[in-house]
Amino acid sequence: MASKPPRTDIDESRLRVSDPARVAVGVPAVAHALQMSIEQMGVARSIRTLARVNQKDGFDCPGCAWPEEDKRHVAEFCENGAKAVAEEATLRRVGPEFFAAHSVAELADHDDWWLGQQGRLTQPMVLDEGATHYRPISWDDALREIATHLRDLGDPDDAVFYTSGRTSNEAAFLYQLLVRGLGTNNLPDCSNMCHESSGSALTETIGIGKGTVSIDDIHRADLLIVAGQNPGTNHPRMLSALEKAKAGGARIIAVNPLPEAGLVKFQNPQTVRGVLLGGTDLADRFLQIRLGGDQALFQAIGKHLLEREAAVGGILDREFIDAHTSGFDAYRETVTAVPWRELEAATGLAEDVLRAVGDDVAASSATIVCWAMGLTQHKHSVATLRDVVNVLLLRGDIGRPGAGVCPVRGHSNVQGDRTMGIYEKPAEAFLEALDREFSFTAPRAHGYDTVAAIRAMRDGAVSFFMGMGGNFVSATPDTAVVESAMRRVALTVQVSTKLNRSHVVTGSRALILPTLGRTDRDRRGGREQRVTVEDSMGAVHSSRGRLAPPSDELLSEVAIVARLCGMLFPGAPQGDAGGTATDPSHDGDPDRGLPERPAADQPHRAPGDADDRAGARHPAAAPRADWAALETDYAMIRAHIQSVIPGFDDFEERIDKGRTLHLPNGPRDARRFATPDGTARFTANPLEYPRIPPGRLLLQTLRSHDQYNTTIYGKDDRYRGIHQGRRVVMVHPDDIAELGWHDGDVVDLVSEWTGDDGTQQERRAPAFRIVPYPTPRGNAAAYYPETNVLVPLESVADVSGTPTSKSIIVRLEAQARQR
Repeated sequence: MASKPPRTDIDESRLRVSDPARVAVGVPAVAHALQMSIEQMGVARSIRTLARVNQKDGFDCPGCAWPEEDKRHVAEFCENGAKAVAEEATLRRVGPEFFAAHSVAELADHDDWWLGQQGRLTQPMVLDEGATHYRPISWDDALREIATHLRDLGDPDDAVFYTSGRTSNEAAFLYQLLVRGLGTNNLPDCSNMCHESSGSALTETIGIGKGTVSIDDIHRADLLIVAGQNPGTNHPRMLSALEKAKAGGARIIAVNPLPEAGLVKFQNPQTVRGVLLGGTDLADRFLQIRLGGDQALFQAIGKHLLEREAAVGGILDREFIDAHTSGFDAYRETVTAVPWRELEAATGLAEDVLRAVGDDVAASSATIVCWAMGLTQHKHSVATLRDVVNVLLLRGDIGRPGAGVCPVRGHSNVQGDRTMGIYEKPAEAFLEALDREFSFTAPRAHGYDTVAAIRAMRDGAVSFFMGMGGNFVSATPDTAVVESAMRRVALTVQVSTKLNRSHVVTGSRALILPTLGRTDRDRRGGREQRVTVEDSMGAVHSSRGRLAPPSDELLSEVAIVARLCGMLFPGAPQGDAGGTATDPSHDGDPDRGLPERPAADQPHRAPGDADDRAGARHPAAAPRADWAALETDYAMIRAHIQSVIPGFDDFEERIDKGRTLHLPNGPRDARRFATPDGTARFTANPLEYPRIPPGRLLLQTLRSHDQYNTTIYGKDDRYRGIHQGRRVVMVHPDDIAELGWHDGDVVDLVSEWTGDDGTQQERRAPAFRIVPYPTPRGNAAAYYPETNVLVPLESVADVSGTPTSKSIIVRLEAQARQR
């Protein structure tokens, strides 16, 4: 029997702290996953549903984007994957009676955990201007209101269309077509806040904004450097791949400010060794690096390799460097000139430790560097990732088995959304192919990314906001600014499975459009439909939900977008599938005009620049397609994808019967680099790292173990020893004493920011309990979204524009109400 939703928010007075764990997963993880599953779904539904997760005839986990091997386990899911499934497949429901009983003001007083725990949305709802409660609305009336508002826009750039990483390829492709059909490229997405720095750096250096490794490469690696990443919580299935690599003789280096249990020891619950024999020690070397010191680490590795090459020779892959790269001399001069003492200061690691890591790289026959947001959310993140690539190029570790770059994405289809064209700066070749396929002219002017969209809303330049999944208000930086900006919008629309804060911080008028989830059966046109997703390693496979939907009132994301397209672009005759299809079978022939890389891989330019926003704003004609047919036959959407995006030839056949379509990857497949000169580029990057003022700390925001992005599954972070609460700040014991505080003190976190004009800004997050924790001196950590309020909207990474959520200067103050 499933339990009822909670009545109250998290009670921080019950918070307790224990020692951090030294081992991850094991039987406790299985028990916790089953407990949460049964609470949400009941016993029978839990067994039936979890048996379908990540299976070839089942549905893709709505959690992380870690790939599956071709041979699947009976239980092909992790603890947090089970939590994600339970959250979506819950038996709890949020219908009209719930909204009648709770005003928007009352709902806004609840925390993110309580909101998400109430259950699945069941019917379209509208919040009238000036109203206190949502009321039911029909689908026809809701979609007609959206279409009317969009048709009446004075400028299509007055509308913003956000996308979460859980949207399927089919829905994402139609969504970007809808937006470009209106005449704008305002397509911010969650990538802007996480791996934008990865795409920017990789596109510039190797010509593709994605990783270059497969799951088999992970298993075959000789050395794996896992930097700025906590796989034990964020993508636990990665631990099985690391264990397999370890069994094959690989060494693992963990690079992280916090000692994360998942990289210390892994107890695999599907093996005898994991259950009875103590598990597997993973990290051979743990580098407790200072926040923002990762660029210095990779410069230190490169410096050491160059010095050893000069001394003994045979260290660098000269054949690869000469045949496939450019810029080596400038890189060598830059790195050689950096003093070791500065590399020590930036990393907090001694020179002998840095040189030992360099020796590990020199001894490796195949090295992979994996990373996540710990490397991507700093001001100098793009430079850091360029230096990651530099180290791999020195050893020829791009395009050989068991070697390469591995940015580990979060949401299950965040990479696929980009491949489908969810991007504010699309490539010209992509737009040309789109134009040909749908007989219209898409806009060329760059649109808003996430930060630029918030600024535009703040400034009153946006009258319409639509979120395709996700929780924009809680996911974005500078919470107070975002909430004020959202309230300036005339109409906000959220396409969602569950209640979240974006439903209670709204525009003057607001719509909630409930949609099917990944676990739900999607029956349209008299048959069950399937969708597709792309994992972190460029592999595309199908997903088909099996559960009866929570309500007969739900539409799929595909159906919602297709119906909107039919209302907005009614000119296409029924049966007209669009313009002339192009042959997608090639992979980058410039004479064909199609890109080797998707739009997601184009270099970043600052959104909102006059040059980017000038030019075509309205399409020359509306896109032509049989929208009604696309709503009821998703295979027709895949046929359009095949015609527009390279690598999807024979799309339908290649995903049939659970097969996986592996997208072409020039650097991996043929050491082919789609850069301007056709080479992989060494880059010369000045060393950067944060300087922390006296009496201050450098704060990183992070997830708890009972959390995935803004979805809070529970109240615990058991691997870090935090229980029954979330408002904690983890600080080194010596820093606590030096700053005059004590274990258990409750303080306000106050961030300090100096704008480009020299003005000083402060932001406050109240009531955080100080917890002594083994962080580097001068560093601290706390959970988001509670600390997003501290991240200034103006503080973004160079080049990529990603918010700097891992580099926030803060001071600790007595609580405001006590002063």
